Amino acid sequence: MRRALIAGLALLLASCGGGDSGSAVSSTPATTPTTSAYTPPASAALTTADVQQVLAQAIAQAKADGQPAVISVVDRVGNVLALFRMTGAPATAHLTDAPDGQNLDAQGLNVPAEAAAVAKAITGAYLSSSGNAFSTRTASAIVQAQFPQHPGTVGLGSGPLFGVQFSQLPCSDLAQRFGTSGAGALIGPKRSPLGLSADPGGFPLYKNGVVVGGVGVEADGLYSFDANVLATNLITDERIALAGTEGYDAPAAITASTISVAGTLLIYSDVSTSDVAAVTASTWAAQSGAGALEPLTGYSAGAIIAGTAYGSESSGIRAATSSEFASSGAFILTDGAGHARYPVRGGSDGGDIASPLTATESAAILGQAYAVMSAARAQIRNPLNSLAQVSIALVDTRGTVLGLVRAPDAPVFGIDVALQKARTAAFFSNSAAAAQLTGNPAPRVAGYVAALRAFLGDPAALTGAYAFSARAVGNLARPNFPDGTPGNPAGPLSVKAAQFNPFSTGLQSALIVGNLAQHLAFVTGQAAADTPQRCTTTPDVATGQNRLQNGIQIFPGSVPVYRGGVLVGALGVSGDGTSQDDMIAFLGLARAASGTLGQAPAAIRADQITVHVPNGTSANPAYVNCPPAPFVGSNDQTPCQGL
Repeated sequence: MRRALIAGLALLLASCGGGDSGSAVSSTPATTPTTSAYTPPASAALTTADVQQVLAQAIAQAKADGQPAVISVVDRVGNVLALFRMTGAPATAHLTDAPDGQNLDAQGLNVPAEAAAVAKAITGAYLSSSGNAFSTRTASAIVQAQFPQHPGTVGLGSGPLFGVQFSQLPCSDLAQRFGTSGAGALIGPKRSPLGLSADPGGFPLYKNGVVVGGVGVEADGLYSFDANVLATNLITDERIALAGTEGYDAPAAITASTISVAGTLLIYSDVSTSDVAAVTASTWAAQSGAGALEPLTGYSAGAIIAGTAYGSESSGIRAATSSEFASSGAFILTDGAGHARYPVRGGSDGGDIASPLTATESAAILGQAYAVMSAARAQIRNPLNSLAQVSIALVDTRGTVLGLVRAPDAPVFGIDVALQKARTAAFFSNSAAAAQLTGNPAPRVAGYVAALRAFLGDPAALTGAYAFSARAVGNLARPNFPDGTPGNPAGPLSVKAAQFNPFSTGLQSALIVGNLAQHLAFVTGQAAADTPQRCTTTPDVATGQNRLQNGIQIFPGSVPVYRGGVLVGALGVSGDGTSQDDMIAFLGLARAASGTLGQAPAAIRADQITVHVPNGTSANPAYVNCPPAPFVGSNDQTPCQGL
């Protein structure tokens, strides 16, 4: 197994168009809220006794199944609180091969089972909140090329979070790294060794209705995804993990199976409590002899520790003071010593453009997006008519963060993703995009520029002539173009349909596969140095900084920002439905517009590009899609029209 891992690492190294873009809510700036629309979640955390109980229950179930497992428990901000290896558990987990057998990027790789367990636990914690509980099986359903996905059904578009698995990356400059001592030891949000997971076997953990962490299990040696939602798959990993949640389970009213997207109910688990053995009487004292706690380089020192309470200074995410952000109730990222990690500021790109964003303009854009969110109806939260809760990031043309704010109970995954989305829009709208991709030494990256230019019939594509949102980039990164048209060719930024699975999406995965290889070599002791805290090998735009330092994202929720037709930055939003994310970004920017500052000119938005596909039809990449009647307490049907 060790040889297979080393060999795998060696190989690894080697919708809407203009009519909806525009919105009947006024673009007049909204008033900054003086009282918060949100109630922060109650302070709660896993104690060492809680962690021991979760482990004991999972171990007891693994014994009942006769399947030794690696079990991980994390807190809400991704700190690994325990990592336990049962005697006889698999050393590695195999990432699913490409459908056509021609593996690319992370397909077919063998990874440490510990890394798989940690990624599953982080996924359960990061995707969940007090209004929604999502598992890794939920993630599986929403990251695939069809939604809902099952054999024999054609004409379905991709999952709403297609590509989110390549977030929370181990190279991300946003993600914090493990420390064993000192005040910063539990600062989050932490990275994941494999990004987010779509392999069943990861669940959130709750105390009194408040999400406090997650549990992840790797027992079968396969790191895969659910390719057929019509079939019930009683997977051992999922049963063991669900047993771990007994007494810490999600409230039934907010599990994924109660939440619908585009008329389809999501999936929480194929295993029910009736499939689980009687484990609640299990104790750590009785079960700990089944194996041993173990360290994982970069993640855990091999001991059980208590979790940190989300919302506290020490968690790395807390309420903003009035001087840090004007909107009441907003949360920000902190360094644990009382300082905002991403204070609102002006642009760093004065050497590149004539009039960078000012600190006042940055505050206005972030404030207006926060105000739109504070009135918007949530897609993925219960009860119905809850307000959306998202993370909002603003960047300049270099990808420098000009501010990052969030609602109190927004899912943690959206922090990194909002920044990815903002950087994606800023990068692909930049005049230097083609040159920077061509100058990237990673295998296959430069080839995507030529593929895009041929696909669009534009030899000058990616040189700033068009404004790209995350939705537009995502449309070009799907296994079929337009999305949901089987038989049509793949988008130029995607792998072909016969080669797609969640471990290789195209340009998105090609950009960071080298970082992933470096990190896994470090985790397994094959390399002394970890991957840098900056994703991609895209050329620097400033000393020690590239434009894509946490990777790109290819599902909707960002727009570029322009001043008089000149790109000056981008705004990214993540944490709710993709149309809600789109609207908050688009309408927030519209409300903050002043003078020549605001949206990309309509004539250069990506939805003005016409693509002729081989079947004789044509289509346009979408720009944004605003949902109908999106505001709580309002009958407004078309909030983005005309902007």
